[in-house]
Amino acid sequence: MFEPQTSKSSASTDAAATERTKILYLGGAHDALLNLQERLGDDIELVPLSSSLRALALMGRGDYAGVFVDADHFSEATDVGRLLQNDRILQGMPDGVVLLDADNTIIWGNGRLSEWTKQKGIVGKKFYEVLGGPEILGPDYCPFQTALATRKSSASVLRCRDNKYYRLHAAPLLDSGEAPTHLVVTVHDVTAEMLQHQKLEAIHQAGNELGDLAPEDVSDLDYSERVALLKENILHCMKDVLQLDVIEIRMLDLETGDLRPLMAVGMAPEAAARKLEAAEVGNGVTGYVASTGKSYICGNAIEDPLYLEGCAGGRSSLTVPLLLQEQVIGTLNVESPETDAFTDSDQQFLEIFARNVAMALNTLELLAAEKAAVAAASVEAIHAAVAQPVDDILNDAVNIMERSASVDPELASRLQHILRNARDIKRVIQKVGQNMAPTQAHPSAATVEFRPLLAGRRILVVDADDTVRSAAHELLDRYHCYVETAHNGAEAGLMVRNLGPGQQYDVIISDIRLPDMSGYELLMKLRELTDYVPLVLMTGFGYDRDHTIVKARREGLKFVLYKPFRLDQLVSAIEHTIEERQGPGDVKLADD
Repeated sequence: MFEPQTSKSSASTDAAATERTKILYLGGAHDALLNLQERLGDDIELVPLSSSLRALALMGRGDYAGVFVDADHFSEATDVGRLLQNDRILQGMPDGVVLLDADNTIIWGNGRLSEWTKQKGIVGKKFYEVLGGPEILGPDYCPFQTALATRKSSASVLRCRDNKYYRLHAAPLLDSGEAPTHLVVTVHDVTAEMLQHQKLEAIHQAGNELGDLAPEDVSDLDYSERVALLKENILHCMKDVLQLDVIEIRMLDLETGDLRPLMAVGMAPEAAARKLEAAEVGNGVTGYVASTGKSYICGNAIEDPLYLEGCAGGRSSLTVPLLLQEQVIGTLNVESPETDAFTDSDQQFLEIFARNVAMALNTLELLAAEKAAVAAASVEAIHAAVAQPVDDILNDAVNIMERSASVDPELASRLQHILRNARDIKRVIQKVGQNMAPTQAHPSAATVEFRPLLAGRRILVVDADDTVRSAAHELLDRYHCYVETAHNGAEAGLMVRNLGPGQQYDVIISDIRLPDMSGYELLMKLRELTDYVPLVLMTGFGYDRDHTIVKARREGLKFVLYKPFRLDQLVSAIEHTIEERQGPGDVKLADD
């Protein structure tokens, strides 16, 4: 029980009011019985409260001697007390925990946020000010307001000026049926996760640029000039994205097993000229990786028996295989003057980049083969210029037919005439090319082998990527196929439906993930239009989370092409699909 205190007679009334001791007062049903202000006297100033959380907020901001809580509020006051008592436990958490009021002001924290921002006394400061005004990346761009307004938790990611990233989770403190006024916010440092994601995105983008060797861009270059261009792109990506300065790429001769140098930057001259073979012993780390197909981190070059000196003063290295359709075609090696310079994450990044290098080298070989004949190349250039526009005409025509031809027979007839003429354009160009005598562009180019099973076959390629559709024309037209393309599953269905009476595609090649449906869904859609669907699916390496291939195989899919695939694997898949119609067989991979 509080005893009244006398005021200081020596101080003025204003000074006494200023120096009065403050006590937070959370009243209740016993206010009239206590008459607390009279009992405490004029030296005590009672500051009324609306809730126990308000008491916690004011205790964090001002100078208060204590808190008086009526018996009606003992339960909620005990909950706040527990929060303060558990302070030591929360301080041991790796995440930051703070209590905010409706103005986003910090009224309590476990100390982690203060540690991260190197600020003392963050209580009483605005949350975003403590973090230096971070950028809110979403998904909720007003997480605190949302949590208070909806009475539900909200989350978002923040990016601070020092390139730090934090994921926050705001949960409102619910007090009976009243609108919440306080939030418990947990803050998790996700900087490492976000930076890794950014690096993966950068590597993916660099890989796309690396293989961007479209025929129209390099048509005037000979093979050696194209290799030089690819080397320049590789070096640019390695230095700018991966921050690596010592690089060696060797290509594997599949017949002899020799590892022939393709490029070497920062390597000692004798190391770059060293003869190596794909063998686990006696050929350094590079020979071991080429032989086993497994990446290898050499943490300490001095102690590692496999290591052969590459760069002067090298103390660690990372070597990964160049894989094309899971076949080793070469190696990519990087080195550092520091011991244990490479981590498992570095290995992951370099393996991803190495696949892009392999794809680019494969593209380079395909482009070199494409230039086997000068005269044929001229025809191919003409065809490449009209193939996609003609495909667009076909796609637009079938779309119009589906929407309006049923109510206008004359329009339907005209559209059918447009479809026939558009397809005739391709056939005429192709026949002109077949009648022209080929001349080799350079000795390394190989003459395209005649494949009678492919000649005259109608093939539909479904992919959202312009490069893939363009490459389909360039690669398959030389085998005298009639290639048409579609951007998505719906368009593919229209192409099949409006091909013409008694006509059908001999092979339909589709990406596993189209903008509007999966490869499995395309299979089921086409099955509604035709009894037999000669479908071949294309997919990259990775986890098929929708199990598209498994479901499609259950419905009769026979062939799958795994990117990046070789031209002979594509041709083989088409031939097997054509043969499959003549007599069903076992499920095959495209490289069987």
